[in-house]
Amino acid sequence: MGLIESEGFFTTKLEALINWSRKNSLWPMPMGLSCCAIEMMSFAGPRFDVSRFGSEVFRFSPRQSDVMIVAGTVTYKMAKVVRKIYDQMPDPKWVISMGACASSGGMYRTYSVVQGIDLFLPVDIYVAGCPPRSDSVLKALIQLQDKIQRGETLTQAKKIFTKA
Repeated sequence: MGLIESEGFFTTKLEALINWSRKNSLWPMPMGLSCCAIEMMSFAGPRFDVSRFGSEVFRFSPRQSDVMIVAGTVTYKMAKVVRKIYDQMPDPKWVISMGACASSGGMYRTYSVVQGIDLFLPVDIYVAGCPPRSDSVLKALIQLQDKIQRGETLTQAKKIFTKA
């Protein structure tokens, strides 16, 4: 599925070329809801240099983003807003759940905290930790790029989460 060079010509499948371009130009939509947002900011800083992976352009407009990074505690009241922003993102779109709170509710076992964003969003990559280290977020981005290059999608899962 990769590029093949033969005497100055490149031949490939159109799908492989599109996946290659998608994986190298991910524009994150940061959803920093609590303490994990600080680590997400660090991940975008010069020490980890996320720009070498084509993801240095953090967009704060959902219509210009294709990967949502949900970092922190999500309450039921905020879940509606997060879902609305996700719905405004163009397809194809991906979700990274960053931290224990976003992935499982963390230490907050209360009626107001969502016990994992996978209850209302299809999640592609989970990042463990409280808060997760910046290099873990970078590894998650690389895993997402590999997933995109292979052409894996969550079409089955996305059908479950779409509005009827």
